[in-house]
Amino acid sequence: MGLSDLVASKVGVPVEALRLLLTLLAGYPIAAIYRKYIVDQPSKPLHHIFFALCGISLCYYNYGVDTYHSLLGIVTTFALVYVLRSKPLIMLSVNFVFHMGYLLLGYYYTASNEYDILWTMPHCILTLRMIGFGFDVSDGLKSEEQLSKDQKETALKELPTLLELLAFAYFPSGFLVGPQFPYRRYRSFINGEYRQYEGCVNAGLKRLGMGVLYLAICQVGLMILPDTYFLTPEYADRPFILRIFYLGFWAKFSLYKYISCWLLTEGALMSIGFSYKGQDAEGKPDWSGCSNVKLMLLETGNTMQHYVQSFNVNTNQWVGHYIFKRLKFLNNRNISYAAALGFLAVWHGFHSGYYMSFLMEYMIVTVEKQITNAYTKNVLPKYGETLENSKIYAVLYFICLKSYNIVYMGWCLTAFVFLKYERWITVFGAVNYFGFIYMIIWVAAYNGYHYFKHKVNATRPVRKED
Repeated sequence: MGLSDLVASKVGVPVEALRLLLTLLAGYPIAAIYRKYIVDQPSKPLHHIFFALCGISLCYYNYGVDTYHSLLGIVTTFALVYVLRSKPLIMLSVNFVFHMGYLLLGYYYTASNEYDILWTMPHCILTLRMIGFGFDVSDGLKSEEQLSKDQKETALKELPTLLELLAFAYFPSGFLVGPQFPYRRYRSFINGEYRQYEGCVNAGLKRLGMGVLYLAICQVGLMILPDTYFLTPEYADRPFILRIFYLGFWAKFSLYKYISCWLLTEGALMSIGFSYKGQDAEGKPDWSGCSNVKLMLLETGNTMQHYVQSFNVNTNQWVGHYIFKRLKFLNNRNISYAAALGFLAVWHGFHSGYYMSFLMEYMIVTVEKQITNAYTKNVLPKYGETLENSKIYAVLYFICLKSYNIVYMGWCLTAFVFLKYERWITVFGAVNYFGFIYMIIWVAAYNGYHYFKHKVNATRPVRKED
């Protein structure tokens, strides 16, 4: 039994989870060592070697010989972009199919009923990074006029060496749980473009503090409301209001598990000076360039759209940049959005819970837009002034939206956490399938109203003006 196994058994946590946490925290001493001994060294290969060795070592610490999976993926992409660069469409297609196929095969042979901390976890991060890298290389072959604003910021005119690609892919504070960032950001960092700006260490330590806080809240919350509780008859016998709010608060605590990992990672990236974004409103350096969660919006938001905008930000931006916007030729935002969510579901794996969660996200965001549209066009023009001056309405509005925010988050996250159909359908049944029922009622009412309105307008005689 190794030291990690011994500590994990004493603390009472899975050794894989302990290694993950220690690897995330390792980003801070790595940042300190880099800033003290390497940052000012003129030899760029030294920088690449440092990051590549640190990342590969941490990967090996977590997954042992399974590290070869990520090495194989990186070397394959390197070979593809060098051999097929003159044929970008073939290069992109082969690169995309290889990485998605390899990842899905990994899921097929390793997946269980739980969220697995295996080599497939960092490999899903690597899959997006290598697919995005292929697109950036392809964009680098185009003229400036052919590129969008976002593509101009990520396109690669010059190819990196294998060492540089390894350092980029295994960057210590980014290879395990994200966030996603393009090669251009890594190159800018190595070239010293962010060194002149101050405050990165303080920003990183603050993010570290927030990560520890969210991790503590997560652990306490899931001790009170563990996943297994929602599969028990005891939960199903609770009053309906308690059931849906318990599920909502459990979802919050479950989200904090992911958020705490991202915060710890972001803090390390800030500390090493990697995440410079520009200047904030006060003219100070903004180090949130790699933030994967917008805490203020997450905690104050009231809709599912707010969750989408504040949670897993970099992955959503990656999908927007490399999938959604590149489907512009379809000339239909809804189809492009559905395709992007479908890609995300497949990227997560084969469990039915992923597909149900992203289907629910699509449906709920669509319904929210319909409700907002109806409220803006039909309610505010008639009663807007009265409602704005009513304190009672303001309080009721806040309570209703916040309750909706909590309750429906529980509904949406259920399938994502319980994964297997037999498990998440049990929880859905325990809360009387309310998420489906309320949405079906709204969709029927909304579409029925517009159908009859269209019929009435079609049969109404047209008046001719004199």
